[in-house]
Amino acid sequence: MPATDFQGSSTPSHAHSSPFSSFGRSLLSLRRDAPASAAAAAAMAAPGVDPDLEEFHAHVAAHLADLRGDDEELLSIAWIRRLLDAFLLCQEEFRALVAEARRRGGGAALSPPAERMVAEFGERAVKALDVCNAARDGVDQARRWERLAGIAASALLAPREGEVHEGQLRRARKALADLSALLVDDAAAAAAGGGGGVASFLASHRNRSFGRARASPSRAASLASSSSSSSHFRSLSWSVSRTWSAARQLQAIGAGLAAPRAAEAAGLAAPAYAMGCLLHLAAWALVAAVPCPDRGGALQAHHLPAAPPRAAFPWAPPLLALQERLAEEGKRKDRRNSCGLLREIHALEKCAQRLAEAIDAAPVPLTGEREAEVREAATELAEACAAMKDGLDPLERQVREVFHRIVRGRMEGLDSPMSNGD
Repeated sequence: MPATDFQGSSTPSHAHSSPFSSFGRSLLSLRRDAPASAAAAAAMAAPGVDPDLEEFHAHVAAHLADLRGDDEELLSIAWIRRLLDAFLLCQEEFRALVAEARRRGGGAALSPPAERMVAEFGERAVKALDVCNAARDGVDQARRWERLAGIAASALLAPREGEVHEGQLRRARKALADLSALLVDDAAAAAAGGGGGVASFLASHRNRSFGRARASPSRAASLASSSSSSSHFRSLSWSVSRTWSAARQLQAIGAGLAAPRAAEAAGLAAPAYAMGCLLHLAAWALVAAVPCPDRGGALQAHHLPAAPPRAAFPWAPPLLALQERLAEEGKRKDRRNSCGLLREIHALEKCAQRLAEAIDAAPVPLTGEREAEVREAATELAEACAAMKDGLDPLERQVREVFHRIVRGRMEGLDSPMSNGD
């Protein structure tokens, strides 16, 4: 999926504080209690309103209400896929609404407000293409983490019978050290939008997280080498520009996104606004879930859709409730320094940390109780790897589908009477 030309500002954002230090405050400070537009609400309920438009708004509301789900599912791979599914279904319904409106008009352009809002949604969707590219790269990065974690777990679980030997422990430690290098490097890149100071950060912090408390000079050199190679590999893996910023891209997607005026609420302008909010939410969720350049900056600022009038649209209350749920998830203390809000990433990090601590605390050769602890931690890590592995491929395919659907929708938009007249 080639990147789009839009790159936003040329100066990357550098946020060295915790990516979620102001995340909760940012979401909850949305204008969720903004006064409802009584005129817009009345227009939506007017007898002359097209029933297809009413049905569209009801479908958007139903999808958003369904996404609220339970706490254990929020921001999991399955939940992200459901969100993307909701966007694709609503986009297809919106495309049909626009096509039908053009057919009824004999192929003529829509009313100026509706045509403008439809065109604006098309432009926002094009800006989301880079988010799809960055999210796909983030999924690929998570796949690398899963492979390294899987090596560490399998080294300690095979053979199932017999003692865990020193060679198995060495192999597991090496895989965990390489995983640590990638995780810390990606966390720093996501928070700061670049890799400055990553090597020194690794040198001072990795031994406390995944490695032994005392590393030999040769071991330290090996860790430094793996850090350098993983950093280099990461920097070459992004399909977006090196100066690309998730924060700036989300800001561009949401720029000027505002509820239509009361006189426009009964036409296609209102569905176009709903699609803009849904697109913005899906783009934000992808950036929050997986590692992306300047992801930390995206989560600190006001990058979720501006709150629509609560009573003006049937989908506004579930959208606002969902945003509040996401805010609470981001405020959780154990999630603030994670490389992604995706539950499977968080589980992988926790299980890898536990296994490293179990290995460091175990004597060599392992005693019966300590060996059981190591094997138990390895089993949990293997299960986390399996969950991530099973979900990443379908998620990547769905991100690609969103990308191609946006491109196809944009090509259809260029054939509109208004576009041809420009």
